[in-house]
Amino acid sequence: MKSASKKEGYISAQFLPKAKRPRKSSLFPVSSTVSQSTLAASNDPKIAAFLGRLRKHRNFGICAHIDAGKTTISERILYLTGRVHRMGEVHDGTATMDYLQDEQERGITITSAATTCEWNDHSMNLIDTPGHVDFTAEVERSLRVLDGAVAVFDGVAGVEAQSETVWRQANRYGVSRLAFVNKMDRVGADFEKCIESMRVRLDANPVPIQLPIGAGASFIGVVDLVDLKAYEFLEESEGKRVSEIPIPPEMGALVKKAREFLVEKVSEVDDQLMEKFVEGETVTNDEIRSALRLGTLTRRIQAVLCGSALKKRGVSFLLDAIVDYLPSPLDVGGIKGKDPRKRNPETNEYDEITRQPLPDEPLCMLAFKTISDRTGDLTFVRVYSGTLAPGVELSNPRLRRTERIGRIVKMHASDREQVDEVQAGDIAAVLGLKQTITGDTLCDEEHPIVLERMEFPDTVISQAIAPKATADRDKLTETIGRLMREDPTFKAKTNEETNELVISGMGELHLEIIVTRIQRDYGVNVIIGKPKVAYRQTLARARDVEGRHIKQSGGHGQFGVVKVKFEPVEVKEGDVEFVDDISSGRIPRQFIPAVEDGIRAAAEHGGALGFPFTNVRATLYDGQYHDVDSSELAFKQAGMLSFRMASESNWILLEPYMKLEVQVPEEFLGATIGDLNSRRAEISDIAAEGGVRNIQGKVPIAEMFQYSSALRGMTQGRGVYSMEPSEYRNVPRSIAEKAVEEIMKDREKNKK
Repeated sequence: MKSASKKEGYISAQFLPKAKRPRKSSLFPVSSTVSQSTLAASNDPKIAAFLGRLRKHRNFGICAHIDAGKTTISERILYLTGRVHRMGEVHDGTATMDYLQDEQERGITITSAATTCEWNDHSMNLIDTPGHVDFTAEVERSLRVLDGAVAVFDGVAGVEAQSETVWRQANRYGVSRLAFVNKMDRVGADFEKCIESMRVRLDANPVPIQLPIGAGASFIGVVDLVDLKAYEFLEESEGKRVSEIPIPPEMGALVKKAREFLVEKVSEVDDQLMEKFVEGETVTNDEIRSALRLGTLTRRIQAVLCGSALKKRGVSFLLDAIVDYLPSPLDVGGIKGKDPRKRNPETNEYDEITRQPLPDEPLCMLAFKTISDRTGDLTFVRVYSGTLAPGVELSNPRLRRTERIGRIVKMHASDREQVDEVQAGDIAAVLGLKQTITGDTLCDEEHPIVLERMEFPDTVISQAIAPKATADRDKLTETIGRLMREDPTFKAKTNEETNELVISGMGELHLEIIVTRIQRDYGVNVIIGKPKVAYRQTLARARDVEGRHIKQSGGHGQFGVVKVKFEPVEVKEGDVEFVDDISSGRIPRQFIPAVEDGIRAAAEHGGALGFPFTNVRATLYDGQYHDVDSSELAFKQAGMLSFRMASESNWILLEPYMKLEVQVPEEFLGATIGDLNSRRAEISDIAAEGGVRNIQGKVPIAEMFQYSSALRGMTQGRGVYSMEPSEYRNVPRSIAEKAVEEIMKDREKNKK
């Protein structure tokens, strides 16, 4: 496959031509970018220079299933861009982006890590995200603030369970994507199969812009379908150089077919190209690049590349594609939010406003991650508009108070580089914020705006925790408070009946990491109980109740009466839906929020079992008040009482079901399925992938504790599995009775 006529050299980005702007499409409102009137009105040389820099800026993340190679790709990017001069390896525990001790010891990414680098005159903010479902919140909050993402797929396994999760998260936040098929050097790697799994399992529109030359041990290079050139990787260059070689003759027909498919797909996103394609005219390489960029920005297609990050193959081409096709903050355009001062009286919704990514707009940014530190919290922020500088006081609309910015730093994994300012479109971290948490907006006090918050899944398992030494109780409480500020999927509360502290998380590994950090990082030795299912409850049937909180024994009393109809319904957000149906002033308007607060507090408390209620609608339709003795406290107590009355002996226990995927060699299929059936699993599909069977289904998490050990034993260590939260379902009566009996026994034991 080698040729004497090789042309050796560096592969550089092929910048997009300044060609005519694509026509407006109903699927891609070009007006969603920075308003043209704003740009036209600005003759300030500083603004013009800023816009020039912003066009050459990329905010992107690396996302995938666990072990697909995300962190290895990040390490190669850092090396190729000159950010580091020695590549770290995940398997050696030396990866730059895996800086936590647990990450280095376990060889997995636990927390998202940010860094900055440059490639071909473009600046980049890169966030490496975890692949394990227990840490899906890290992916969620990263995608919320990123403009683009590289979705990485294992060349052998294709789309896996967590691949689907991160793809849905990217869809939810409108993130443009490239795809990189990694591990093409592994035995069994199949580029076409991986592309097909993207179409089927992700409902994606993958468009290869490269074809691999060989697979497994014979993977030596790629064919560029845009320029119709072939390149061979040079092992000694550590990924920095490739050699141009003739396209292998045996790939001629395949390359021709793939090129035709590429032209057809990009023509679908550009009317002018479609006309040329239909009329049989030649489409130029520059036109293909321009249409690929438009298709990527509109999320109508996902360009696919391939390589082997471990062998340092193909990452330079990926960097070129990031520059060529992923959006700049200008491409994404203005951020929409709500004006907390203006509400539409007809819809009761706050007015929508937009902030453009310009340095002279009012300052607006979103806090998306917090690292708790003894010297003060480090808060990661995405600046959407304006200019951020130390000493600035900003409003937090959620808290209705101001926060003062201390130092501003750029992050390189755990290292910090202090900077004087950060402008619109950039990502940084700030010190000095006291009460701001993940999802909070910080903005100019004179021009307030509230940006969309992030949504995180409910916790699925819990366990009791207590300090070994009584003197450490306050220290443990403080430590847990810090960890909750860092991680929105980690919860803790005290059981009022047993005075037992209970922590909850996304899985066994999640809580194991939390406990390790409490003991090692914060020096608090603890005793932990066995992991338990984080059950929920809902009402068994509708119930109409009257909650009366009346205490009138002389002096200023308490008077609040509410009539509420409670019913079990599917509520969009889960939780409790409160409906205000009061008329004729039966309860003064100022007391109604207190009724809602009381109902929600009682639902969260969970009654006798202590598990929160979900999918409940509470309709407040009548009540009574007293001119002197009524107060917010009285109506809150009345609301709490009404829910307790409605839920007494009127509950159904709900348990979390997990979406499950198990991969086992074919000879262990029967034993694996038999074991899953004994765990109440519902198997929906069994697919054959070479000599491996891929089992998909759903299973209650109550049956899956310590499953990793059982699977290893059944499959001689060759089986792997992954789970992610799916839904809550009714617990079968016989199992519910046993679960409640065990809960009550534990309560009595803890009381003693």
